[in-house]
Amino acid sequence: MPEISQEDLLTRLRWRYAVKQFDATRKISQDDWLTLQTAIQLSPSSFGLQPWQFIVVTNAKIKAELARLSWGQPQPRDCSHMVAMAARESIEDDYIDRFMNKVAADRKIDVAAMNGYRNVISGFVSKMERETMFAWTTRQVYIALGQLMTAAAMVDIDACPMEGIDAAGYDKLLGLEGTGYRTVVGCAVGYRSVADSNAKSAKVRFEADEIFRNID
Repeated sequence: MPEISQEDLLTRLRWRYAVKQFDATRKISQDDWLTLQTAIQLSPSSFGLQPWQFIVVTNAKIKAELARLSWGQPQPRDCSHMVAMAARESIEDDYIDRFMNKVAADRKIDVAAMNGYRNVISGFVSKMERETMFAWTTRQVYIALGQLMTAAAMVDIDACPMEGIDAAGYDKLLGLEGTGYRTVVGCAVGYRSVADSNAKSAKVRFEADEIFRNID
């Protein structure tokens, strides 16, 4: 595998920031987007269940509507790709079975050999109330959000996570109502505008000794 140096990694992470103003004239190439899409697809999740859907919007009119549903913030309108990240509302037995069948097919094993694992998953999710489960699946989506932003930075593409959105409005506009998925966060992806003064702002983080405790 190609090796990335520790210095290069930290340089890319220091370069990224939550873009406030995108260059609406610049679009992500198809090849670059497929790389980011695959990076999202490779995101980890509890039990590997992937309880999410990602709605990728490049249509200009819909992006403008999403900006309106985002407290008027311009990022959804001006970015190249606006991603609505939705969490599954519940995990039912048929979803678990579909996942186990996928594992068996991809790993070329007998699905019956994983009955114990299936029972562990089923036992875990069956103890949750619906809203508790949605809170749990939402946390899985945030893992994917982090992976998307990091992957974008590694290939010189900008991103802005967006919690300031009308999630119900997103659901209605994007056809998520009644699907079993609900929008929890958005992520605008594209290229920063040269007019975005935030790009030059110092990155503010607490000192390491304030946020890390080492137990040797």
